[in-house]
Amino acid sequence: MYDTETTTKLIALYNAGTSVEELTKIFGKSAKSIVGKLSKERVYKKKTYTTKQGTAPETKKHIIARIAEQLSIDPERIQGLEKAPKIELLLVLSSIRAPAKK
Repeated sequence: MYDTETTTKLIALYNAGTSVEELTKIFGKSAKSIVGKLSKERVYKKKTYTTKQGTAPETKKHIIARIAEQLSIDPERIQGLEKAPKIELLLVLSSIRAPAKK
């Protein structure tokens, strides 16, 4: 249970940049408990996943939509491509944008 004083301190520390891991040590609670309380109080910000380059990852569905746009076709007609490896979809997309020289 979190009393009002504990909740206020938890929120203040979290908003000041204290990590959930550090908060678990300060309050003697599990990470799940801390995240749950911060979520209930609507202050928790879920970490967003980024690639090694620091950008948001691109889904296969989005890549397929871009391929369809380049080919001027309905993306639903090529949804079977979702079974292809992502690296190959990116290769197809880059090949469409820069056609091979003959």
